[in-house]
Amino acid sequence: MRTIFTFCCLFLITGGSDRASRYITIGDGSLQEFEFPEYTNGVIVISSRYRSAAAARTGRQSLKQTVRVHSLEPEVLSIINVTDGGHGGQAQSYIINIRSGLPGRAQLQIQLLDLDQGSVPVLIEERTDYCIKVEPSDDDPATRLIQSGGLSHFSENPVLFALLPLIFVNKCAFGCKVEVEVLRGLLKSPMPLLLGALGQFLVMPLYAYCVSQLASLPKALALGLVITCSAPGGGGGYLYSLLLGGDVTLAISMTLVSTVVAAAAMPLSSALYGWLLGVHAALHVPFVKILGTLLFIAIPISLGMLVKLRLPALTRVLLALIQPFSFVLIVGGIFMAYQMGASILANPQIVVVGITVPLLGLVVGAVLAKLAGLSPPQRKTVSIEVGVQNSLLALAVMQLSFRRLEADFASQAPFIVALSSTSEMLLIVLGYVTQRRLCRSAVPRSDA
Repeated sequence: MRTIFTFCCLFLITGGSDRASRYITIGDGSLQEFEFPEYTNGVIVISSRYRSAAAARTGRQSLKQTVRVHSLEPEVLSIINVTDGGHGGQAQSYIINIRSGLPGRAQLQIQLLDLDQGSVPVLIEERTDYCIKVEPSDDDPATRLIQSGGLSHFSENPVLFALLPLIFVNKCAFGCKVEVEVLRGLLKSPMPLLLGALGQFLVMPLYAYCVSQLASLPKALALGLVITCSAPGGGGGYLYSLLLGGDVTLAISMTLVSTVVAAAAMPLSSALYGWLLGVHAALHVPFVKILGTLLFIAIPISLGMLVKLRLPALTRVLLALIQPFSFVLIVGGIFMAYQMGASILANPQIVVVGITVPLLGLVVGAVLAKLAGLSPPQRKTVSIEVGVQNSLLALAVMQLSFRRLEADFASQAPFIVALSSTSEMLLIVLGYVTQRRLCRSAVPRSDA
């Protein structure tokens, strides 16, 4: 049912010179912000006390005037039309039909125009101090997720704290897998690193923009998807490289390099596509978060490399634990993601789009690596690093850059992409392990 909210607009004459100088008002002029529910049709009534010079001489209200109303946040509030509401005493009223959209604040630009002075309208007064605050409804799945704190406060999830020791030990074990010779080879021939940067920071953001346009996603959500697809490699990409027979040393190197490049690439990408989407927001890069990400990767892996050099017995133990720990972390990550916000899966548009992002990244990485003539382990690694983004870093960027309601709404994108990539990679790993075991059982054993 169409809900109509009418803001009654009565002008009260007071002795203040500032108040008396105002021709156009909403209400008595004492309030500049009005609340309105999301996705609702409604009406605003604006009053004008302006009298043109010609009307003042005749003692009548001028009929040759009009108002123009624009919403400075069309995603939050759109202006449908403006109609003449007639006279009420000495005031001329105008009825503004509106339609609310996403939760947030929409500033109004109201212009009073005099039509008495020829064919060209003359601007008499402009007001931009009124705004409409669109409130979220409680029955929206994304709103329930936001209000529960699932997206905004993921770092407080107890499952994450339970997994942290496993993550640290697992990264140390990965340090034991690092080959110094491979690192030296990457310094001489950085082609895999360049291919990863090409896929992560050029192809993936472009895909995010195109698919968001095809799916007609709201602008805030579309920009959230672009930022997510501009994020560096992460999310356990080197873990999947290990389980799928990729180059672990290359995977770790690509994650570190792409995280550094992201400090410059993410703002540039968001600025470009934000301009194309019509969303103008300054992106605040969380350098502390990026530094923390680098240290959280580099410190335990460096410790693992040191253990490999000094403690061979402990190295064997860590290498034996690496695969079971990796499976536990994958399953734990999926459980935590579903626990934080499974209700967001009720939005089919972003779910379908989110599912395609990791798959497209895997294909792009594999094609680029194949064209460059890389070895099979390196092809797997480049494919994984392009397809698995650091969605938590993208989430941090949004929370720091946008207003709270916009940030929470846009944060659906990194959440759904993270959930999709983890689920899809788990299926790929299970399929890979099953296929290898079937191939082994199919090989006939030779009699001694």
